[in-house]
Amino acid sequence: MEKHTVSASLTDNTKYMNRALPVKKSFDIIERTLIIGGQNSAFYFIDGFTKDEIMLKLMDSFLNISADDMPEDATSFSTSCIPYVEVDILGDFDSIFKNLLSGVTCLFIDGYEAAIAIDCRTYPSRSIEEPDKDKSLRGSRDGFVETLVFNTALIRRRIRDTRLHMEYHSVGSISKTDIVLCYMEGLADDALVQDIRHKLSQIQVEALTMAQESIAEALVPHKWLNPFPKVRYSERPDAAASNVLEGKVIVMIDNSPSVLILPTTFFDFVQEAQDYYLPPITGSYLRLIRIMVFFLTLFVTPIWYYLNCNPDFAPDWFQFALIQDNMNLPIILQLLMLELGIDALKLASLNTPSSLNSSFSIIGALILGDFAVNAGWLAPEIILYMAFVALANFTQPSYELGYAIKFMRMMMLIIIALLPRFGLWIGLAIMAFILASNKTITHTSYFYPLFPFHAHDFKMIFARKKLRGKSSNRS
Repeated sequence: MEKHTVSASLTDNTKYMNRALPVKKSFDIIERTLIIGGQNSAFYFIDGFTKDEIMLKLMDSFLNISADDMPEDATSFSTSCIPYVEVDILGDFDSIFKNLLSGVTCLFIDGYEAAIAIDCRTYPSRSIEEPDKDKSLRGSRDGFVETLVFNTALIRRRIRDTRLHMEYHSVGSISKTDIVLCYMEGLADDALVQDIRHKLSQIQVEALTMAQESIAEALVPHKWLNPFPKVRYSERPDAAASNVLEGKVIVMIDNSPSVLILPTTFFDFVQEAQDYYLPPITGSYLRLIRIMVFFLTLFVTPIWYYLNCNPDFAPDWFQFALIQDNMNLPIILQLLMLELGIDALKLASLNTPSSLNSSFSIIGALILGDFAVNAGWLAPEIILYMAFVALANFTQPSYELGYAIKFMRMMMLIIIALLPRFGLWIGLAIMAFILASNKTITHTSYFYPLFPFHAHDFKMIFARKKLRGKSSNRS
């Protein structure tokens, strides 16, 4: 489709703008006429996106321009008459509409065959505070927000290197969502950057209704039945900057406080920023605890249920943990009821006003649990194990990985109920197959550095290395 270009007639330009934009119907799309240097002109901007103080100063300087001082074209006008930093010259209306609806002020002057775009926009935003999900005892207290330029500045503040690239893209035929690829040239894999760039250009959607999730699904297509995440999310600028320096690519989306970290392997979820703000021995200890709790959340209820189904396999010292009495409901039904009930309580908690959260927690934990035991619906042992599983899920911040573990745990429980003798081993085999078939965005092993094995990187999974300066490398 041929682009409609800006003409030298201000009347023609304003007619086209007013016909394409609902200027009369939308109160926030403003047309402001002004005489600059004896020539009629028109400003178009979105109310709420423009910094009033800057526009007042610019208009004041424009009113002081005489007819004799008016330049011949828009480019000369922008260089000699606009005392501002971000100014661009736009010759077609498609670019004008895209910039205008993003918050840029567009100026038309009679006799100029181009519009002058003045980027004096400001976006409503919340304060840059530490995210609730990824908290740290020490370290920085800032976090990403919904404004893209603030997020890029938080990365630039930490990495002051000429090789740091912030590559702009726009996705969505209607939303035209701003997306930035952040990577270090020379450290990031060129093929990966090119692949992400190509996939972004091929996305054919009207709008990114789910922001980062929509981009993740477009960049990393995966099988519907494979729940393990291939993308890591973070709201911490320090964690994102650290991954950039490791050669990874950060995808930032406007209107989202979470950034995507690519590529992502299974063991990337073991590390947290908390590990690096504490001494190496403490950070390594916490990491080992996190790994241990991860395996416990996955296996504690399936193994316990398997031994209840096969008490002859249980060692003597474990006999006390088995349920000896007859239950009113089958154990598998109780376990699944609690698995689903915990998620129902989470959903209810999200919709509960903050002032009532404490009361809601007391009701859910004490009253419902106590009455369920007294009424014979649930066994105390099952409540104990499921309470541990629910709490242990919070030892790692990835919401997606937590539910992947949950689905694998429920799968093993169901298979054990169907095949009590061999169900645990069949479930483990199925989970191993799902994990082995998983690939990263670069089509490499999801279990690097275990497969293929890399001794140094594998050791770093369990032990946080100490930072060494040049003075420590003496022979």
